[in-house]
Amino acid sequence: MKRFLTLMLLILSLILTTLTVIAQSDDKAVVDKYIATQAKRERGEEPDGIRKTIEGDLNHDGVSDVAVLYTIEGQGGSNNYIQYLAVFIRKKTGLVFAARASVGGKNHRGMDFTSIKDNVMHFETTGYADRDPSCCPSIKGTTTFALVGAKLVEKRRK
Repeated sequence: MKRFLTLMLLILSLILTTLTVIAQSDDKAVVDKYIATQAKRERGEEPDGIRKTIEGDLNHDGVSDVAVLYTIEGQGGSNNYIQYLAVFIRKKTGLVFAARASVGGKNHRGMDFTSIKDNVMHFETTGYADRDPSCCPSIKGTTTFALVGAKLVEKRRK
């Protein structure tokens, strides 16, 4: 009997692990497609390896949603870059795009996720002082964004 229960728990564990991997793969495909479409519209591209993704409840339903901080650069052949925050809400059918905002970029500020707590996304920021070169903002700060209806609203900026 013990062997049977152990075997059943092992099988159940493998099934749940497989379902989680499939769901994560589907999530990535939804996000990849969304960002690729936006980059094409802007005639730019997303640089490799700097996208940040974080999960947490953003719409007060108790289900983990996905927030993505990503960059599109080279719009129309320029040397510009813009950082965007996009939120995808988890529905029964999978992730669904909810909102996007431009949150940083060249000569504006840099952003980095710290967490999602109480339905709010928390970020560390780096802003530009008057004499900072365009590559290197130096003023450290923090901010938060929340999903309010179909918009991302910056709540607190320091």
